[in-house]
Amino acid sequence: MNEAKARILEQVRAYHGSDEKEFEPGVSEVWPSGAVFDAEDRMALVEAALDMRIAAGVSSRTFEREFAKVFKLRKAHLANSGSSANLLAMSAFTSPQLEDRRLVPGDEVITVAAGFPTTVNPIIQNGLVPVFVDVELGTYNTTPERITEAIGPRTKAIMIAHSLGNPFAVEEVARIAEDHGLFLIEDNCDAVGSTYRGRLTGTFGDIATTSFYPAHHIAMGEGGCVLTDNLALARIVESMRDWGRDCWCEPGENNRCFKRFDYQMGTLPHGYDHKYIFSHVGYNLKSTDLQAALGLSQLRKLPDFGTARRANWRQLQEGLDSVPGLLLPVATPDSDPSWFGFAITVAEDARYTRKELVSFLEARRIGTRRFFAGNLTRHPAYIDHPHRISGSLENSDRVATDTFWIGVYPGLSEEMIDYMAESIRDFTSKNS
Repeated sequence: MNEAKARILEQVRAYHGSDEKEFEPGVSEVWPSGAVFDAEDRMALVEAALDMRIAAGVSSRTFEREFAKVFKLRKAHLANSGSSANLLAMSAFTSPQLEDRRLVPGDEVITVAAGFPTTVNPIIQNGLVPVFVDVELGTYNTTPERITEAIGPRTKAIMIAHSLGNPFAVEEVARIAEDHGLFLIEDNCDAVGSTYRGRLTGTFGDIATTSFYPAHHIAMGEGGCVLTDNLALARIVESMRDWGRDCWCEPGENNRCFKRFDYQMGTLPHGYDHKYIFSHVGYNLKSTDLQAALGLSQLRKLPDFGTARRANWRQLQEGLDSVPGLLLPVATPDSDPSWFGFAITVAEDARYTRKELVSFLEARRIGTRRFFAGNLTRHPAYIDHPHRISGSLENSDRVATDTFWIGVYPGLSEEMIDYMAESIRDFTSKNS
């Protein structure tokens, strides 16, 4: 490292934390989610900027290797967001290279109605039909029984998220998928570090996705990742992420395969430059080394972040135990969630409404969030798109009406957690 860079980075270290303020109840914002950065994170990002590593490069490839190791999977591909990762994951199963297993327009994909839209959007964007199933209140996940009942003659895949970090019964769902010849995509964006029966979520399906948006377990600002143990699927994902090209050379590399001018594909002439042969309808969904450098620094903190999320969730659970009118969240049996948020459903017979409680909390500067879409089938974006509903969506409707969540992310102090619990107890005691 040259002297000028070293001097700048030391100044960055000194600058970090210079604007930190003490928590003041009722004045300071208590955010429901957010990134937690230290001086090393700031320095990693600045160093990449000083080196002008503005495209995907060495940091991106290093992060992909290190992140895949966390899950003990063979391949990870960075993308520019978790939503893009979901698009790549779903689109991979439409590849002609899968031959008779390829998903085609009109095929069905089972998903949940109470979730985030970008778990479902790639299904629609590929001309496939989402089949919506309901969730359980408390865990906010669907069940293997509901999934089995939803399978029809055109069902080809399952794409479901682990809700707020709480794993669905993914081992059983993976078995259902295998028994019925279905693909399984785990949307693991909210659940990095969660386990089900001692095994990390994101390792059960054919493909898993993660997000590195600031609200998630580690942050790159924007960013996402597609993980798989299947090398054929990994190659399809890489192609679709990188413009759809067939070539696997990194940008700036030339003829790594020593056959760049010796391919014949499609109806192109023999010897057409392999760097410009396209085997998929693709995109440019790569991330940058700026993001990856920050991600590598954050990745070292992932175990500590998970510990903090679990501790904050337990503190809220204990602080709100037996509060009248509230259904508190519960972990799925046999799971150890690395929680994304703390979901609360106001009981139907409570003497107050979710809206009244949320308004009270927001007035106290406590940030709240809806449980994402609540029930996607009721949103204007989805009403006119072909879909199928399996069974009742009554719990999803309850979520849309009565559920919200508050934060457990590592940036919250014990004092902040106590303030949230005390505020909820204060409101319910005056309104019960």
